[in-house]
Amino acid sequence: MEKRNKIIYWIATIWLSSGMLSSGVLQLLRIQGEGTVSPPGVYGIERLGYPIYFLTIIGIWKILGIVALLAPGFRLLKEWAYAGFFFIMTGAIYSHLALHDTFRDTFPSLLLLLLTVVSWYFRPASRKLIAVN
Repeated sequence: MEKRNKIIYWIATIWLSSGMLSSGVLQLLRIQGEGTVSPPGVYGIERLGYPIYFLTIIGIWKILGIVALLAPGFRLLKEWAYAGFFFIMTGAIYSHLALHDTFRDTFPSLLLLLLTVVSWYFRPASRKLIAVN
């Protein structure tokens, strides 16, 4: 059971990290783009009604969150990273729903939210914040 949980954790965490890294880099570079799936770049953020400078903030948060998740130790920082990913992705999902976007437009945010929850749930004890009684 323990080995299965570690495998699930690392698959979810690596996939989550890949998604956050790729979208974070695109956001930092402020890539222009249009398409059927809202890109995480300038076109996508403007279409959702947010200022362009949000791209820099969100891109930096995503990359720092990945570092926090993958680095050994820093348990409290990992909890903050998971919380940040949860807030960013639920905000993105709500923004897409508010604009009546298609499932195809909303799916990347849903997938990253699911990966965030799975990674958090299956994290090993060495990566959990231990409550002090």
